[in-house]
Amino acid sequence: MKNIIITGTSRGIGFEMVKLFSAAGHNVLALSRNSKPVSGLKLKNVTALEFDIADESEIVKLSAYLQTAMKTVDIIINNAGFLVNKPFSEITSEEFKKCYDVNVFGLASLIKTVLPFMEKEGHVLNISSMGGVQGSLKFPGLSAYSSSKGAIITLTELLAEEYKETGPSFNVLALGSVQTEMLEEAFPGFKAPLSANEMAQYIMDFSLTGNKFYNGKILQVSSSTP
Repeated sequence: MKNIIITGTSRGIGFEMVKLFSAAGHNVLALSRNSKPVSGLKLKNVTALEFDIADESEIVKLSAYLQTAMKTVDIIINNAGFLVNKPFSEITSEEFKKCYDVNVFGLASLIKTVLPFMEKEGHVLNISSMGGVQGSLKFPGLSAYSSSKGAIITLTELLAEEYKETGPSFNVLALGSVQTEMLEEAFPGFKAPLSANEMAQYIMDFSLTGNKFYNGKILQVSSSTP
């Protein structure tokens, strides 16, 4: 049994991952601003906490919780994401900053907080987007979101290098289109070839075994963009 932390668990891929990890017998800490969807499942090996990754005070609370409750962490899946879909000329500074606060700065703070609880064999898996991959197809309206996802990719490579002797391993999955609420917000009416559950299964499998084969790598998990 592994101790797993997953962010962004109130809907979509994160919500499906909680159910899959629980069914496989793992211990899950589900972090989201809205804990009700997960807590409503009443899964005995799952703890759902209300958590705003962009709030530094929440990060401090997480550290205290880990010291008393979980004590060791085997896997972090940084799945939380914030989307702004607006023409660049219309995005406010606050919206641009919020995108980075959630997708980059909050993610970095969470990793820094959890690292002391991880062993060399641990795995930090960051969820990015094909929109953040250099040279991939880009779409109008996603300047804040896709550029923040590109920052996640570079950060993952840097952390893998910095911790390559001591662990844990760091990898990043750049996802293509998956049928989620966020996809609908970005591309209204588009039908993706993969369901949230299918992608959740792939991410779960990779988080459990991928660090045996990869470190500091970007894997493009995409059959369609979008």
